[in-house]
Amino acid sequence: MLVGEEFGHLFESFERTAFRLETLAVYDVEDEREEIARFLAGQDMGPEWDDNPWIRSMTDKGKSVSRVHVLRSPLTDYLRYELSAYPGNIKAGESIGIIDLAEQQVTGLPGHDFWLFDDREVYRMHYTPEGKFVGAELLPDNRLAEYQGFREVARAHAAPFASYWERRS
Repeated sequence: MLVGEEFGHLFESFERTAFRLETLAVYDVEDEREEIARFLAGQDMGPEWDDNPWIRSMTDKGKSVSRVHVLRSPLTDYLRYELSAYPGNIKAGESIGIIDLAEQQVTGLPGHDFWLFDDREVYRMHYTPEGKFVGAELLPDNRLAEYQGFREVARAHAAPFASYWERRS
């Protein structure tokens, strides 16, 4: 399992495309705890909130970053926080879609997160039941087509983030 810098290196080394499927209602990320508290308190989130520098570090190099987030309304506090940050990710060049299982039932997707890099490598993400990241597992090549299929199902059913968010307002 990849963690820490080894996992982070994947985002520097992919050449063209990175796609993520997200499935959790809560991610327990230690580095986000203070920011979540500020968000929930209604405080200013700062300039990085408006244009995500991590996403921009990839898209400025001509790389494509996209995700589909599978969730279920009503949103958890964590999801309200995360989705409120998405406009800054989109401004930085990420393409984001939402599948809200309270609005539609979608079959053919896994019940776990993954990253697909350059249509060559797929990493299954592992988390504790509380949403703490455990590690990324490189899946064997014979699973690649299966996960490419998951990506296509997710994209086909996802609403663009902006239209999803507008319906919620």
